[in-house]
Amino acid sequence: MGFILSIIAYVLFLFVAIANFLVVMYKNIKVYGFFKTMNNHWYNNAYDLDVFANYHFAAFWNVTMRKSKSYRFGMPKETISSALGKNQRNKTLSWLGWFLVYVLWVIDVKYWRKGGHCLNSIQQL
Repeated sequence: MGFILSIIAYVLFLFVAIANFLVVMYKNIKVYGFFKTMNNHWYNNAYDLDVFANYHFAAFWNVTMRKSKSYRFGMPKETISSALGKNQRNKTLSWLGWFLVYVLWVIDVKYWRKGGHCLNSIQQL
C-alpha cells in the first residue's frame, strides 16, 4: 500500500508544482517583474528540491555516486552538491559521481577558477 501511495504522491506533486508555478507567475509578475519573480522562485525551489532529494533518495546516491566507506549522502538540510563536494575533496566518488561533478562544474561558471561548484557548495553541518 505504501508503494501505491508514494506513486500517487509523486504524480500529485507534479500537478501541484505546475499549478503553483502558474499562481506564482500570476500573483508576482506585475509587482516584481518577470525576471526577478522567475529567478527568486526557481532558485528557492531548486535549493529546496536539492535538499529534499539528498535526504529522501540517499540510498540511490550512496549506491551510484560514491565509493564504499566514504562520506554518505542523506544528511538532513544538506544539498547533493555539498555531499558530492565532500566526496570530491576526499577523492571517494564513483565514475558517475565524478561525471556529475564535472557537469555541475561546467554549468556553474562563477566557480570555474575556484575549484568548481561542488567544492564551493560544501556545507558545515
